[in-house]
Amino acid sequence: MDIFSIVIIVIGLILFETISSIDNAVINAEVLSTMSMRARRWFLFYGIIFAVFVIRGVLPWMIVWATNPSLGPVNALTATFSNDPEIARMIEESSPFLLAGGGVFLIFLFFHWLFIEAKNYGLRGERFFHQHGVWFYAIVSIILAIIVWLAINRNSFMAFGAVLGSTAFFITHGFKQNAELHEKQLMGGTSMSDWSKIMYLEVIDATFSIDGVVGAFAFTLSVPLILIGNGIGAFVVRELTVSNIERVKRYIYLKNGAMYSIFFLGIIMVVDSFGVHIPEWVSPVITIAVIGDFFYRSRRCL
Repeated sequence: MDIFSIVIIVIGLILFETISSIDNAVINAEVLSTMSMRARRWFLFYGIIFAVFVIRGVLPWMIVWATNPSLGPVNALTATFSNDPEIARMIEESSPFLLAGGGVFLIFLFFHWLFIEAKNYGLRGERFFHQHGVWFYAIVSIILAIIVWLAINRNSFMAFGAVLGSTAFFITHGFKQNAELHEKQLMGGTSMSDWSKIMYLEVIDATFSIDGVVGAFAFTLSVPLILIGNGIGAFVVRELTVSNIERVKRYIYLKNGAMYSIFFLGIIMVVDSFGVHIPEWVSPVITIAVIGDFFYRSRRCL
């Protein structure tokens, strides 16, 4: 991998992690506003260490281990930083499972946003889909059935990966819904202590980080690059939480850009899982272009 590809991938990862975590930053900012200054400083300093080195570090390792169980936990950890060609071959051979599962997860995530979640309508047709939200479950079920059918004829392990991706989506979606409920309770004057709120925010961050980590594998299978890009992105999100969150919220179409980039990344992962070669620069370039377009749309509305 040349320097240009590395730089483009890291920039794309940083941008993707930052924009896809806007909802998380908003939740953090609103809950932090109910906490003491000491608790805020603790969360912003030690919390970023947990977010970057624990969450963004453990999740990629767990994914590599899950897709290569023969390596074992220790070897999976060392493999993520290894230059051994044999290790690289093993990870590459297991990538269809990871890519199929991650792609389905991201595609489901996009369609849930398109059909069900409240949003600012940035493109024509979004209002129509939102008004017909009941079709979400039918659409994603058909998509999953098609992917699994095609994958079974190619690789049964890859078909299982697609099913696992859909399972992961609904599990994490349940946690997110629960997080939104608890956020309203926290903002409504709960008697929960500051330290309990900090633990709550860390759990929410872990839940939201799954989207960014899964999407990162559409950029590269190199875990060190994922750690760098997602880690910097997580740091940027924490800075936005305390400095410019109200200004960021004024860019009303940034979430739209994040979700459309998630959709394209999901398609890239699924197509790549079927053996279609996608150059490494495609994912970051698409992400930068899509988010840049919606950033421009947002500025026009200021």
